[in-house]
Amino acid sequence: MDLKIKQRIALSAYFFLSGISFATWASRIPTIKTFYNLNEAELGNLLFIMPISSLIGLPFSGWLVSKFNSRNPLIISFLFYCLALFFIGYASNIIFLSFSLFLFSFSMRIINIAVNTQSISLQKEFKNKIIGSFHGLWSLGGLIGVGFSTLMVKFDVSMKNHLLIMAIFSLIVGLISYRFLMKNDKPTSGNKLILGKPDTFILLLGILVFLAAVCEGGMFDWSGVYFKEVIKEEVFTLGYFIFMVFMASSRFVSDKIIDVIGMRKAYIISSLFISTGISLVIIFPYFWPAIIGFSLVGIGVAAIIPMTYALAGTSKKYSAGMVVSIISTYGIVGMLLGPPLVGYIAHVFNLKVAFVLFLISGLLIIPISQLFYKTQKEQ
Repeated sequence: MDLKIKQRIALSAYFFLSGISFATWASRIPTIKTFYNLNEAELGNLLFIMPISSLIGLPFSGWLVSKFNSRNPLIISFLFYCLALFFIGYASNIIFLSFSLFLFSFSMRIINIAVNTQSISLQKEFKNKIIGSFHGLWSLGGLIGVGFSTLMVKFDVSMKNHLLIMAIFSLIVGLISYRFLMKNDKPTSGNKLILGKPDTFILLLGILVFLAAVCEGGMFDWSGVYFKEVIKEEVFTLGYFIFMVFMASSRFVSDKIIDVIGMRKAYIISSLFISTGISLVIIFPYFWPAIIGFSLVGIGVAAIIPMTYALAGTSKKYSAGMVVSIISTYGIVGMLLGPPLVGYIAHVFNLKVAFVLFLISGLLIIPISQLFYKTQKEQ
């Protein structure tokens, strides 16, 4: 087997494991809300720990990509990621749970930068686009994670045992895959963050990732709560599950579709799918409209982040690792800042009103993406 194929399989494993672990945590948010008797605002406060942790990790992650090959920070952060997942399950009070979420988010930031840096570097070894398939595997991991979580909830398996199983599984597969990851991908230039006037290229791509991540993160953290408290569905993971099914499926075919229609049109179509899906969920808060709505949102968010990372990799100003570090900051903040905002809005009004945040974010993708292409054409 060719070396690049082995590297692709190993990297695929980390995308998959990252997705399944995150979905395991996210699918248990309603359990945590009930266990600690949290209202929407209190849950929002708890979730707010994660973007704070991610922002604290920004200078640290930037330093890592400039000093080491990406595989070394990846394995170390992945070990802590699995440990944090275990801690979340065994937390006996809100303070230890808060610490566990901080560690989980901090580790996730380093993992995100490392795997995307590897994907951009590995893309250069292939003629056909492969970045979308990596994100598809992240979504597939999330899909399997929420599917497994649904079974755990249905058979009344404790969150403690559930998260322990997933932490051990992820750790074993991650250790096996580590030796096959790409080596010597440390860049020789473009490693220093240049302060000053924001770079339009980076800024607009970052905003696109942010908007998509607000929608994606919102589905991760609130779809289960929405199905439980608004749709009144006992198996509350169904909404999250259907969202992940359509997002994962779409990501596996997104590379080929983008080759046909182009990225510019893909942004517009994605935005329309998101806004239509969210509108359906808000206006018709019933089982089948919600299922269809979450399906459309899954299709809509699928291609945005992968193709934006691909565009970011063409930066002439920064190395792959540094540009991923910058762009992923927007994404992680969007994914982790959106859910707490939903909690606050839901506490003041209700969860249906709070979902308007996702509608606005989805619609904004059209003008921001078209502005990006306009500025690039003018340069």
